Amino acid sequence: MAPASVVTDSVASLPLADADGLGIEVVSLFVNDGERHEADVEIDLPAFYRRLADMKRLPTSSQPSVDSLVQAFQRAVQRGSDVVGVFISTKMSGTCETALLAAQMVKERFPAANIEIVDSGTNSMEEGFVALAAARAAEAGESLDRCVQAALDTARRTRYVFSPASLEYLRRGGRIGGASALVGQLLQIKPILTVEHGETNTFAKVRTQGRALAEMARVFAEDVATRGLERVVVHYIGDRAPADDFAAQHIEPIVGAPVPVVAVSAVIGLHVGPAVGLAYETTREPAVPTSSARRLLMDRS
Repeated sequence: MAPASVVTDSVASLPLADADGLGIEVVSLFVNDGERHEADVEIDLPAFYRRLADMKRLPTSSQPSVDSLVQAFQRAVQRGSDVVGVFISTKMSGTCETALLAAQMVKERFPAANIEIVDSGTNSMEEGFVALAAARAAEAGESLDRCVQAALDTARRTRYVFSPASLEYLRRGGRIGGASALVGQLLQIKPILTVEHGETNTFAKVRTQGRALAEMARVFAEDVATRGLERVVVHYIGDRAPADDFAAQHIEPIVGAPVPVVAVSAVIGLHVGPAVGLAYETTREPAVPTSSARRLLMDRS
């Protein structure tokens, strides 16, 4: 058994094979549309997005309960493992704060437990890469500190860019972050957004969806040429077909191999709306890191 176990949340959008293969436990956030309160990990995504398109009011999302995080941490501790929790940006959700509370509660029951919480500073598979790095370090037998460091090092080498069909979902959901200046230009541009310093920000402004996809591919190619490539996924919200085309026409020629196409969790999707995105990890850090990933400390008093 690995000396450390990794717990993450559903917005990391980890494919089940990746999570199961490395023993990562995924704790779900929830979606509430007024009639249903559904666990993110159990949502039928195609059906959800068909309903979403016709909703006059956007559903809301909620973080995992304290108890669900306590149970996840406690299962690992009772197996004799240390725990690394990797969660969505604190600027996007209170999940990290809830995880800190849960960790403290487990420590009170099991004083010898070692639990570390990492704010990934992001979401979707950019967060997933951080969790995977911690889990791979654990699988290699690394110490808890080394697993946490692997997570933080990976966060500094990642980028997440995405092109929503519109900013309307982000505006209505209040999750537009640093991209708020674009709201008045909704009809004039097709923005490329990113997660920077823990929140949604503008990456570039173009006039058409085609140019947005081409620009994302250009930036990716430039990063790969200068910083190398560890892994990449194409993300989508809503219809998968545009993401498949983007992967085949723009990204796979750069990589020289098939690229996974991964659905974004419903909790993220309801705030962004239909979109195509690209999350990747390079082998070397950028000259000016934009990650806000950090190790969060429990109250030791």
